[in-house]
Amino acid sequence: MENPDERETSVPIAEVCPGRERLDKQDLLAVEEPMEIRVALGPRDRQTARSLSITMRTPGNDFELAAGFLYTEGILKDPAQIEGIEFCGPVAPGRATSNIVRVDLSVDVELDLGSLERHFYTTSSCGICGKASLDAVQVKGIEPLKGARPRFSRAEVHALPAKLRSAQPVFERTGGLHAAGLATPEGDVVEIREDVGRHNAVDKLIGRRFLDGETPLGEFGMVVSGRASFEILQKALVAGIPLIVAVGAPSSLAVEMAERFGMTLVGFASNERFNVYSGAKRIED
Repeated sequence: MENPDERETSVPIAEVCPGRERLDKQDLLAVEEPMEIRVALGPRDRQTARSLSITMRTPGNDFELAAGFLYTEGILKDPAQIEGIEFCGPVAPGRATSNIVRVDLSVDVELDLGSLERHFYTTSSCGICGKASLDAVQVKGIEPLKGARPRFSRAEVHALPAKLRSAQPVFERTGGLHAAGLATPEGDVVEIREDVGRHNAVDKLIGRRFLDGETPLGEFGMVVSGRASFEILQKALVAGIPLIVAVGAPSSLAVEMAERFGMTLVGFASNERFNVYSGAKRIED
């Protein structure tokens, strides 16, 4: 079964404010723990499942995170390729479940473990130039998005960050999590996921729809609470999401990717302003 809600923890702190004595109190923090994703090809491979990725995440929706990662990294194309997902290994201290998730894949899935290590995209200092990163996405067979739909009104784009923020229960209590949400052209944020990592929140969000057999997600936009990085754009592109609205700034490589693949990229979104970096055709005046 999935993790229970173990996304928060309480710690003692000393609150210091001008003009008053120090106050000893408890404070809620968002939990951050490592999660290892292992993959097995068929039942005979389960005892020797191979480690594919270790990511720092907030516990919860771990199966969605694993499935979303495998999908957005181009390893899986169809949820039918997953025969099962379960926790394995020792139970994490103080937790009800393990921090290791094993995904059992059908034997016809091709894995090139040497080229699938997560680190070659996760940080801006990984040493891979922008052109190589963009070319690598295109080599995977991902085609530019066509058309000008869905179309979002300016008013709905302005409203999306506040709607996402109001739907973040753990951020409300801890102030420590990013979020990603799926939005309809009518401005409804129909599903969100939270995590300490921006890319994990996106993987959880997309992973849920992938497991439900609802990808690609070309009829939605996605709103994210932080900046828009190359990795966020890559994951959205794999899922067919044509419009990304970010509360923060995009990176230069994210803008290049949006332009090359026909995506709409909005940054610095708030109820007062937003910048359109690419794909203005999907924003109605």
